[in-house]
Amino acid sequence: MKVLIADPISKSGIETLSKHCEVDVKTGLSKEELLEIIPRYDALIVRSETKVDRDIILAGKNLKIIGRAGVGVDNIDVDSATERGIIVVNAPEGNTISACEHTLALMLALARNIPDANASLKRGEWKRKEFVGVELYGKTLGVIGLGRIGLAVSQRALSFGMEVIGYDPYITKERIIEMGIKPVSLDELYASSDFITIHTPLTSDTKDLIDRSAFSKMKRGVRIINCARGGIINEQDLIWAIEEGIVAGAAIDVFEKEPPPSDSPILKNNKIIVTPHLGASTIEAQERVAQIVVEDILRLFRGEPVKNGVNIGTIRNPEIYPFMRLGDLLGRFAVQLMNVPVNKIDIVYSGKITDYDCNPITASAIAGVLQQGLTLPVNIVNAFLIAKQRGISVSERRISDTEGFENLITVELNEKVRVSGTLLENKEARLIKYNNYYLNVAFSNYMLFTEHIDVPGIIGKIGTILGANNINIGFMQVGRSERDAVMILSVDSPVNDEILEEIKRIENIELVKRIYLGGKELEED
Repeated sequence: MKVLIADPISKSGIETLSKHCEVDVKTGLSKEELLEIIPRYDALIVRSETKVDRDIILAGKNLKIIGRAGVGVDNIDVDSATERGIIVVNAPEGNTISACEHTLALMLALARNIPDANASLKRGEWKRKEFVGVELYGKTLGVIGLGRIGLAVSQRALSFGMEVIGYDPYITKERIIEMGIKPVSLDELYASSDFITIHTPLTSDTKDLIDRSAFSKMKRGVRIINCARGGIINEQDLIWAIEEGIVAGAAIDVFEKEPPPSDSPILKNNKIIVTPHLGASTIEAQERVAQIVVEDILRLFRGEPVKNGVNIGTIRNPEIYPFMRLGDLLGRFAVQLMNVPVNKIDIVYSGKITDYDCNPITASAIAGVLQQGLTLPVNIVNAFLIAKQRGISVSERRISDTEGFENLITVELNEKVRVSGTLLENKEARLIKYNNYYLNVAFSNYMLFTEHIDVPGIIGKIGTILGANNINIGFMQVGRSERDAVMILSVDSPVNDEILEEIKRIENIELVKRIYLGGKELEED
């Protein structure tokens, strides 16, 4: 596998990756240069400098995964990656401590006028009275966003003796209280805080969240810190709030445009402390985020699920991995029995599996159905999206009837073809049922499926034809009703069109289908 590292990452991450992959480190590439070389690579690693837009993603015809050695992924077109079935991973916990500590460093520097005092003393001045600061003890800290970093900042602020209030619409009030934080509305936070720190992603909802209207609601003399994302604070409105005396000072690590223009009012205002996006810039954080992303890339190359997928969610229970494989096999098997396009996929779960989050299994089954007819890669990343784009309805249900099995997964297409499967104790996937016929079939790459009238001689005639063409039968399973039967055979090599036509001419054969479960090679058989 070939990996391109387009932005600087730690040496330890490169060394780990190089033990298993062919790695090229090419930083500072222009978009045109990246477009030219990206088709060669299976994986791309970036930080914040390289913009991975739709053009780059479409050009990356072999890309399977994009790794962001950091938390945010706003420099990656995740929607386009999802559409192409490319997994996007990041390192959500890698820089938590570094970003938290940088926030506290800026808060203390802001409270005690450290940058100005340092510059004054180095100019040979001794102006102690000009740099009288404020204590953090007893002050109210308002935290906007109570994820990993916001919580870490809150815990340390509590140890300073601060009162911490917080706003996060995605966390329950009960959970916020458990953290030792007082939950408040955004307006209450503005009105009560002596210091405000921001820890939310930049989204359409948070763009210009702190604008002139928000500043107008704040306590006079408030101090603001932003180590999250530029654009959450409206920079022009911040200058206005400082000039109006609402904001006593600000500490900004991130900017609407990075790097900011040299004539930016933010850089020129002596009440604003600035740093060049240093939140994650520690030796420890850089090593940590690189290793986290590298490990996920290696997991994917080994055929294992990734841990920090941005566009596939986090699969927290490894026990569902074999069921994901089962769902994929059932989907692949069922779709090859269809004679018309699929417009409806129903997936039913029963047994112990119903206690788990079955969404990844459903995505695997959908991918199994869709990937047989498309040249576009289909996997759990883009399965739901492609089904929606093709007008295919998808439903997922859970029922109590297990039909005697510990776990049972059923995939039904267009309410016509229905297949059910389970896992044995050794996690081997088995096909248990086709429509109303009970079976016990191990999946294999090459299979042959028939529906026929249940009369003597059918099995022998098919075996004779296959033997005459030097095709070995691995196993054979028959399911019967009063009049009809189905038969599934595992064969060691493909059944070509000529052989298939010969089998179809056998009297009482009603349907013959060859099944290939190995992937895209079906088109070459």
